[in-house]
Amino acid sequence: MKRFLVLVPFLFLFNAAFSAQGNDSLLNKLNNLLDTKKQFDQGKLRRIDSLKKILNENDNLDLNARYTIYLKLYNEYKSFNYNEAFNYTQKLQQAGRLLKDPAKIAYGKIKLGFILLSSGMFKETFDSLRTVNVKLLADSEKREYYFLTARTYYDLSDFDKDNYYTPIYNNRASKYIDSGTTLCKTNSFEYIYYNGLKYLKNGNMDKAVSDLKSLINQYHLTDHQFAVTASTLSDIYIRAYKPDSAISLLALAAMADIRSSTKEAAAMLNLAQLLHANGDAKNAYIFIRQSMEDAIYYGARQRKLQVSAILPVIASERINSVEGQRRVLFLYASSLTVLAIIVVVFAVIIYKQLRKLRIADKIILEANHNLQESLDKLNEADKIKEEYIGYYFNLISEYINKLEKFKRSVDNKLTTKRFEDIRIIVNNINLTKEREELFINFDKAFLKIFPNFVGDFNHFFDEEHQVKLLPNQLMNTDLRIFALIRLGIHDTEKIANILEYSVNTIYNYKARIKSKSKISNDDFEHAIMAIKAF
Repeated sequence: MKRFLVLVPFLFLFNAAFSAQGNDSLLNKLNNLLDTKKQFDQGKLRRIDSLKKILNENDNLDLNARYTIYLKLYNEYKSFNYNEAFNYTQKLQQAGRLLKDPAKIAYGKIKLGFILLSSGMFKETFDSLRTVNVKLLADSEKREYYFLTARTYYDLSDFDKDNYYTPIYNNRASKYIDSGTTLCKTNSFEYIYYNGLKYLKNGNMDKAVSDLKSLINQYHLTDHQFAVTASTLSDIYIRAYKPDSAISLLALAAMADIRSSTKEAAAMLNLAQLLHANGDAKNAYIFIRQSMEDAIYYGARQRKLQVSAILPVIASERINSVEGQRRVLFLYASSLTVLAIIVVVFAVIIYKQLRKLRIADKIILEANHNLQESLDKLNEADKIKEEYIGYYFNLISEYINKLEKFKRSVDNKLTTKRFEDIRIIVNNINLTKEREELFINFDKAFLKIFPNFVGDFNHFFDEEHQVKLLPNQLMNTDLRIFALIRLGIHDTEKIANILEYSVNTIYNYKARIKSKSKISNDDFEHAIMAIKAF
C-alpha cells in the first residue's frame, strides 16, 4: 500500500505534463530524501547482518541451507556492493560443486554475470554466460538467463554506438527477450517490461510507451521495478524532446533507488545530465556528486567513468554560477551605497532647512539624533561591505586559480593521453575539504567584523545552553545561521543553500536554539541584529 501511495502523484503525469513548478517540488522531495538516505542503507545492512549471523552461529547448517542463505545475501548485495556480491557468487558456485549439483553451479554463473554486467565488464559477462548449460535450469532461472543476456547485448549496443554492430547486438538481444517472454505469464511484470524494452530498442516508441505506462499505472511495483520502468520510459521522453516529463520520471526513479538502497543505478546520473542541459547547475551538481558516491560505494567501473566525464563540467558551471551571483551581489551593494549617499545628501539638505526654523528646535534635535543612528548603521554597513567584498574577491580569485590549474592539468593529461591520471585528478578533488575551508574563511571574515559575536550570542542563554566551541573552532552551525541573519540574510532558503542544508533542517536549528534562549522567540532575531560590529 505504501508503494502504491508513492505512485499516486505520478499517475497525473500521463494525463498532462508536469509544469516546471511540479518538477521543482519533485526535486525538493528528492533532496529531502537524500538527507534520510542513510536510514534506508542501515535497514539493508541490518538484514545483511542478520543473515550473516545465521551463518556464523550455526556451524551445523547443511550445504543446501547455506546455499539458500548465500543466495539471499547475494540478492541483498547485487545492486548494493559489487565486491560482496562477487564473493557470494563464488560461494554459490562452490556450494553447488560440493553438492555436485550442476543446476546450482549454472545458476551461480548467471548471478555472477549480473554483477559483472552491472560493473561494465562486458567480456567477462559473456564469458560467464556462455558456460551456462540452460537445459539444467528451471523455467524461472531460464527467464533470468535470457533476460540478462538480452540486457548485456543492449548495454553493449549502447556502449559501442556503432552503425554496423549496434543493429546486430539489438537483434540478438530481441531474440533472447523472445525466448524469455515465452516462459512468462502475459500479465507479469517481466513479460510487459521486456517487451516494452524490445519495442524501445527497435524504434517502436508507441508500443514501448504503452507497455511501460501500463506497468506504472496499473501494477503495484516494488521500488526497484518502478525505478527500472521509470528510467526506461524517461529515455523515450528524452528522445521525444520532452525534458519536463523525463525529469519527473528520473526524479521519481532516483527516489525509488534511494528507498531500495540501490547503488548501481543510472537514474541519478541521467537526471543530473538533464538538469545540467536545462541550466539547473545547483541540483545537477548535487545529484552528479551523489551519483559518484554511489558508483564508488558499489564499485561500478563503467558508472564511475560516466560520472567522471560529466562531473568536472557540472562543477565548473556551478563555480561560474556562484561567481555570477557574487557579481550581482557586488552590483547590488554598489547600488545601495549610491542610494545611501543620496539619502545622506537629502538628509543634510533637510537638516539645514530645519535649522533655520527656531520654532522647530525640538524636531531638529530629534531628527539629528535619528540621523546619527542612521549614519552609524550606514558606517557599519559600509565596513561590512568593504570587508566582505574584499573577502569574496579573494575567495573567487582562489577558486579561479584552482580551476585554471585543474584545467591545465587535465589539458596536459589529455595531450599525453594519460586518461587514468585524469581520473586520479578528479578523484583527488576533496569537495568536503573545500566546503570546510569556505566555512573557515567565512568565520574569520565575520569575526573580524564582529569580534564579540560569540560572547554576545552566549549572553542570550543560561550557562548550560551556551555554545561551547572545540579547540581551534571559530564557529559552529548554530553560530553561522545567526551570523548570516546578522549580515541581513533572513530568508531561510538562502541560508539553507549557503550552508548546504535542507530548509527543514534550518527551521529546526532556529527553533531549537530560540527555545533555549532567555529572550522571547519574537525578539531573538532583533537581539541578534543589535550585536555591534568592530
